[in-house]
Amino acid sequence: MRLYSSTCAEFYDQVDLDRISDVIAAAYRRELGRTPPEGERQSWRNSLLSLSGVCRKAGLDDQGIIVEYQLPQSSKRLDVLITGADGTGSDRAEIIELKQWQACEPADGEHVVTWVAGRHRDVLHPSVQVGQYHAYLSDGQSAFHEGDDPVQLGACAFLHNYAVAAGDPLLDAKFAADLAAFPIYTQQRRRDLIDRLGDRVGAGPGDDVLGRVLGSTPRPSKRLLAMVARLLEGHEEYTLLDEQLVAFGRVLTAADPTRTTAAAVLIHGGPGTGKSVIALNLLAALSRRGLNAQYATGSRAFTENLRKFAGRSAAQQFRYFHQYATYEPGGVDVLICDEAHRIRETSVSRYTPKTERSGKAQVEELIDAARTTVFLIDDL
Repeated sequence: MRLYSSTCAEFYDQVDLDRISDVIAAAYRRELGRTPPEGERQSWRNSLLSLSGVCRKAGLDDQGIIVEYQLPQSSKRLDVLITGADGTGSDRAEIIELKQWQACEPADGEHVVTWVAGRHRDVLHPSVQVGQYHAYLSDGQSAFHEGDDPVQLGACAFLHNYAVAAGDPLLDAKFAADLAAFPIYTQQRRRDLIDRLGDRVGAGPGDDVLGRVLGSTPRPSKRLLAMVARLLEGHEEYTLLDEQLVAFGRVLTAADPTRTTAAAVLIHGGPGTGKSVIALNLLAALSRRGLNAQYATGSRAFTENLRKFAGRSAAQQFRYFHQYATYEPGGVDVLICDEAHRIRETSVSRYTPKTERSGKAQVEELIDAARTTVFLIDDL
């Protein structure tokens, strides 16, 4: 889903007429079934006005632009994606995360503290945030890793109201690697952002590239699958024994890619019998074979712990049951549903957009999403 897409030239027209926030708000209501908060509308108006000035100076015209692009099979939306070509003629896209911040304070880990939505909040550093979006798309969306000429992807953040001060927490040494890979551009560095966009996407039109991105499918890269496969290597606590090996073998047989029919496998046992050990070993073994295996649960704490264990790039292979409501049928080779007793009657909640209210039972969604679905469930 995206709330706005066009050429840069058409985007400028909407900005000049002060209509861009109205156009995006109308799409928001149409897609999500509710009215966007006024603060978000003001953010679109202010940030996109600043971005349009940078893009014009970069000479962008027939390049493509997407605003509020929902990451496939995710609830997250990136602010802007611009498509075009570089000086070698290679198709390129650039993610731009927009921030209205004016100052920030230090915080633990990958976070800083800044004023957001009426109060000071602990939020991800912009380079870390946009780096996660980059990893998600580059390793999880086919346009960016398949074929002889995949779309090359870059990412940065534009803090158009921010003036960097001496000793600024944004430039803390702990963020050095993130800043190098996914730079931030502030008031003092607008010229650098103009040059970056001109170099990376300004040498060719973006319509075809835009079509490639929007028409691509969620599919993990070979690099991501290899990363997942390495996760459990050397972990003795995940060694399979006795009946666990039998269940493991049954699933590998059912998941054989030469099979022409879909399959569902039920693995049951009492609490503490090692069902999650089976599930994690399956994820590693299937990924090693190049199959798109995903691990789903209904537990936020369990899923988030697994994502932390996996790291940023591999985290997208660990999901929640409700995220398969609109998944492409058969889009996953093997879907491993741990703690399947947590499967709900339906994935629909009050936050579910009207366009995603299928009326199907959640268990049907999980079965339909994969060629082979594995349910691990506690004995009653």
